[in-house]
Amino acid sequence: MAAAAAAAAVPVNLRQGDLVWGKLGRYPPWPGKIVNPPKDLKKPRGKKCFFVKFFGTEDHAWIKVEQLKPYHAHKEEMIKINKGKRFQQAVDAVEEFLKKGKGKDKDQASSHNSTEEKNRRNSSEETSKQSMGEEKHKSGLSEGKAKKRASSVSSERGVKPLLKRTYEQSPRKRGRPPKDEKDLTIPESSTVKRMMTGTVAGFKWPPSGSEPAVCYQAITKKLKETGSTSIQAADSTAINGSITPTDKKIGFLGLGLMGSGIVSNLIKMGHTVTVWNRTAEKCDLFVQEGARLGRTPAEVVSTCDITFACVSDPKAAKDLVLGPSGVLQGIRPGKCYVDMSTVDADTVTELAQVIVSRGGRFLEAPVSGNQQLSNDGMLVILAAGDRGLYEDCSSCFQAMGKTSFFLGEVGNAAKMMLIVNMVQGSFMATIAEGLTLAQVTGQSQQTLLDILNQGQLASIFLDQKCQNILQGNFKPDFYLKYIQKDLRLAIALGDSVNHPTPMAAAANEVYKRAKALDQSDNDMSAVYRAYIH
Repeated sequence: MAAAAAAAAVPVNLRQGDLVWGKLGRYPPWPGKIVNPPKDLKKPRGKKCFFVKFFGTEDHAWIKVEQLKPYHAHKEEMIKINKGKRFQQAVDAVEEFLKKGKGKDKDQASSHNSTEEKNRRNSSEETSKQSMGEEKHKSGLSEGKAKKRASSVSSERGVKPLLKRTYEQSPRKRGRPPKDEKDLTIPESSTVKRMMTGTVAGFKWPPSGSEPAVCYQAITKKLKETGSTSIQAADSTAINGSITPTDKKIGFLGLGLMGSGIVSNLIKMGHTVTVWNRTAEKCDLFVQEGARLGRTPAEVVSTCDITFACVSDPKAAKDLVLGPSGVLQGIRPGKCYVDMSTVDADTVTELAQVIVSRGGRFLEAPVSGNQQLSNDGMLVILAAGDRGLYEDCSSCFQAMGKTSFFLGEVGNAAKMMLIVNMVQGSFMATIAEGLTLAQVTGQSQQTLLDILNQGQLASIFLDQKCQNILQGNFKPDFYLKYIQKDLRLAIALGDSVNHPTPMAAAANEVYKRAKALDQSDNDMSAVYRAYIH
């Protein structure tokens, strides 16, 4: 034990170009390469760290030196403790990179050997010529000392160009990178490229021994431009995978499936965050990661500049604002409140009115996504209300989402969110219906999925939900009870404008049956069970 501890304490000298295992927080290491950071990306102050580009992704991060280990020395150890599919794909990308590197070395060695062989032939020819000259000299063809001197000079002139040519064609000195190695882009294997074609473009730290169905943490991501209504990653550090956090104090209320991932990414990207949750124990992990603990919603709002909230339904959203020690009691002129809950337009309009009546600023910002995308920092944010507040939330939205849209006046985001979830919920019910119909007609469900994945309907959502059903794994990524709630609210939205929603109404009935079968707290894909019981 003592020897192992001593070995672990020995410092490792790392430098640019080294392959490493990089570790962040409680997540297991991931293979990467130390590279030069972009010129406009500043190194974190007070930390000895390296800029690492990770294999299997297009992402990178500053990693503390104590969280880095040499790749080759620890390869077997890391492979033993990490079994995830994406982890293996990243390791495969490293091996492919190494093979390509060996190929280049072979080409250089071959070129060097060819040059040496050519030089040897040239040298042999020169020697042969000199030998013939000597023979002639010995046979009495000598033309005196002057000619000997001229022959000697001529011989030397023949050797010097040879030596010069040999030097110029020799391989570069060891340790000096060739000019074409300035581009340190890591080659991706075909499997990695296939993996990266979906929305999961951010780098993830998978929990040890997990498979892709389990949630992943995003370290960095590139933000794509999506039009004039969306926040752009204008800051160069954001484009390069890092975010410049706002200096405003951030509060967050509600640490459920979505809120937990959002807060984790806010903290990771350097925001100062104060958290509160109805079940206080859920705050402990985030306090350990650097968050501050608020005792009540009112206290969080009063001590923070911008407070976000993400709760389950309209009743919870109202209770959080209007209840005892609620948000409204902490609102003073200039305080900002951002409600990220998926609720109806009437509820969010009522909350906006009471917040603004106290001098506060209000923004609604429901999110499209699930637990995995929340943890990945790849949510889509739909915002409406105070445009200035929307812009003040820029760094927060960049930390938690891949893009955000500003939709105008309060209520618009709530309506749009319900429409998005209505489509998603109806599609999920149709997927379950198709799989059960395949089963009862003697068709292979796996073959049906394979066919769908090769057609126009192919998507990460389709594949993940079908895999849930085929594996009987209904661990919640998006609660069934919440998608049913959203369908109900979307149908009511249609009724309010006298617009028919028969497809959503039919899907809603199937989800209601699934709830009656105790599937409320399972993933939405558990709607499948409504068809088989």
